[in-house]
Amino acid sequence: MNLLSPRYLAFNASVITLLASLALHAPWEIAAVAAALTIVGITDLLQTKRALRRNYPILAHFRFFFESIRPEIRQYFLEDDTVAEPFSRNQRSIVYQRAKQDSDKRPFGTQMDVYAPGYEWINHSIAPAPEQDHDFRIEIGNHADCRRAQPYSASVFNISAMSFGALSANAIMALNGGAKTGGFMHDTGEGSISPHHRKNGGDLIWEIGSGYFGCRNPDGSFSEENFVANATSPQVKMIELKMSQGAKPGHGGVLPAAKITPEIALTRGVPMGVDCVSPSRHSAFSTPIEMLEFIDRLRNLSGGKPTGFKLAIGHPWEFFGIVKAMLATGIVPDFIVVDGGEGGTGAAPVEFTDHVGTPLQEALLLVHNTLVGANLRDKIKIGASGKIITAFDIARTLALGADWCNSARGFMFALGCIQSQSCHTDRCPTGVATQDPARQRALVVPDKIQRVANFHENTMKALAQLIAAAGLTHPSQLRPRHLVRRLSHNQVKLASALLPYLEPGELLDPSQLDRLPPVFGQYWPMAQAESFDPYCG
Repeated sequence: MNLLSPRYLAFNASVITLLASLALHAPWEIAAVAAALTIVGITDLLQTKRALRRNYPILAHFRFFFESIRPEIRQYFLEDDTVAEPFSRNQRSIVYQRAKQDSDKRPFGTQMDVYAPGYEWINHSIAPAPEQDHDFRIEIGNHADCRRAQPYSASVFNISAMSFGALSANAIMALNGGAKTGGFMHDTGEGSISPHHRKNGGDLIWEIGSGYFGCRNPDGSFSEENFVANATSPQVKMIELKMSQGAKPGHGGVLPAAKITPEIALTRGVPMGVDCVSPSRHSAFSTPIEMLEFIDRLRNLSGGKPTGFKLAIGHPWEFFGIVKAMLATGIVPDFIVVDGGEGGTGAAPVEFTDHVGTPLQEALLLVHNTLVGANLRDKIKIGASGKIITAFDIARTLALGADWCNSARGFMFALGCIQSQSCHTDRCPTGVATQDPARQRALVVPDKIQRVANFHENTMKALAQLIAAAGLTHPSQLRPRHLVRRLSHNQVKLASALLPYLEPGELLDPSQLDRLPPVFGQYWPMAQAESFDPYCG
């Protein structure tokens, strides 16, 4: 051993300090520190699990420490204001400002590179429209052929699916109270309707996943009796069947065992002590036709409440099969929620988060175009979710083909989330995504209720100003021609010229398939109403 080698200098220094302090009768505090460092150094040299500690005793611990707080150092000291993975400082700041009723104005000009490929803007009108009331709403589920229909007037901006369990009780109560105060809807997520969803009485979309939480039998199958008990609650306004989720499509929902409390276990009907993992597919149906029959069954059992489904787009022929089943059966869902691959989650395998699921733009275009091409678009409303924060995000998404937008992480920021990305550890520092009573105590529900409502209110005011500048009076008037995208330093195009859009009924005319975008020409003929598998005959 070379005791003068740099790798051992820290260890040698601690030993020398210890001996010197003992020899010179130094204060006991110094001797104690030197002794502790000596013990750490000897332990590092003798242990066999970490090579770095064996080669760099004591010093290696500094590396481990700074690595452990690297995300915080980057976020608080080194992060660029416009770097948007997952969300930029500017994106978080706009939510904090609007939630707190602080000024959301910016000085000196844009920080965006307006000549960078991908930059987008909305063309304004030389004769702007008078600014309208910002409570923009759409009606969902108003079918003349359904005598029991209970249509719902929804805001164009709502809280996306986040389950009790993934979020704390205080977070759920604050979100629902904010939805009640602001007059918008709150998606329960697939973790069922908890007592905390009911406390403030805000409008709910009840999301039902493959685990059938809240409407399951002990064996995990669907329970009609339990469904009716929850679905007929006046607080439940819509029913959403979850087929897949943007952040982890093809993978069941995951609630780690560490976050499952007795209350969560009771709400979901699951055991304690094991990860709560939803099956990757539904057991109540296995074909597109059976899926629509199940949706119609849920709608009838709920008393005619708007009923639809949420999905992340994967194999195109599977969604085409669902649309063909609509044509074959005449059963049409009231809405479809498109969840983009950039969506968030409390816990998912990194491969699924990063590399599975179609991003929102392409997924939304596929759903919108398919319904238009099948002459069904006027019967079905489309919701969209995936990194939607600002009024421009909403306007852009509506222009591309959606009727309303949902946001999950935006409303988490309104609650005080700081993007620590510790949702899956049960150690959320702000009490939003944890079941630790001490941590969630920091989230004061009455204060956060108002912040959630403020964020929605101020975002809607910004949307009203944005569409008025474009010469419009309601977000439903937005079209692809209003959105412009830069392709290069000297080339821009309207979204209407850049992205493919089908004409009504085009998919129903076989002679038109060859001239349609390849995804339709290739996969529409393969789709089957009787199976999710492609027809290859």
